[in-house]
Amino acid sequence: MSYFQQNIANIRDRIKATCELAQRDPNAITLLAVSKTRSVDDVSQAVAGGINCLGENYLQEAIEKVFALQHLAIEWHFIGPLQSNKTRPVAESFDWVHTVDRLKIAQRLSGQRPKEMNPLNICLQVNIDREASKSGLMAEEVKEVALAVSKLPNLKLRGLMAIPRSSQDLQTQRKPFQKLRLLMEEINCALDNSQKLDTLSMGMSDDIEAAIFEGATIVRVGTGIFGPRGN
Repeated sequence: MSYFQQNIANIRDRIKATCELAQRDPNAITLLAVSKTRSVDDVSQAVAGGINCLGENYLQEAIEKVFALQHLAIEWHFIGPLQSNKTRPVAESFDWVHTVDRLKIAQRLSGQRPKEMNPLNICLQVNIDREASKSGLMAEEVKEVALAVSKLPNLKLRGLMAIPRSSQDLQTQRKPFQKLRLLMEEINCALDNSQKLDTLSMGMSDDIEAAIFEGATIVRVGTGIFGPRGN
C-alpha cells in the first residue's frame, strides 16, 4: 500500500469509527482532499488511492491542476478566498465553491457559469466564531443572503461552511459545529422543499470527529492525506 493509500485508509477508518459512535452512515460523509501547494503527481497518486473530490485554495495553481488532470474523473471544489475579479475562472472550471461570503460573489458566479454546465454548487462561508482574522458572513446575516442566493440561476445553494477557532478538546470543538448545524436548520425552515440545504462543510484533519458528531457531510482533509507541507 502506498503512502497516500495508507493515509487515505487511516482517514476513512477515523470517519467510519466516528460514524459508528454517532449512529451515522459513513457513506453520507464526503472526504474532500485539500490539495493546495501539492504537486500534480501527488494529486494523481491520491486519486489513484481512491480520492475523487479535491479542494483547492489558490486560483492560479488550481486552474493549472484542473487542466493537467482533466483526463481524470475529479470533482473540483474551490475552498479559498474568492475576490469578485476572480470569479469567472472559478465559475467556468469548478463543481463547488465553499467560500461565498457575500451576495455579490454569488451573483457574479451565477452570471459567469456557462449555460452548458450543471449548476455550480455553493456553500456560504460563516464566520462562526466571529473572528476578525477570518472571512465569512456573521450568523445573523446568513439567512438573508441564503434566501437571495437560492433564487439565482445557474447556482445550487447546498449549505454552509465554517472554519472554527482551533481547539484540542472534543467538546469545545463541537460547539461551533453545532451552531452551524442549527443555523442550517433555521434557514431550511424558510426555504421551499426543493431548495432545502443538505451540506455542512466542516471539519479538518484535527477535528473530523467533532464535525461528524454535529452533522458534517463534507470534511476537508489536507495534512492527514498528503502529509506535512514541504515533505
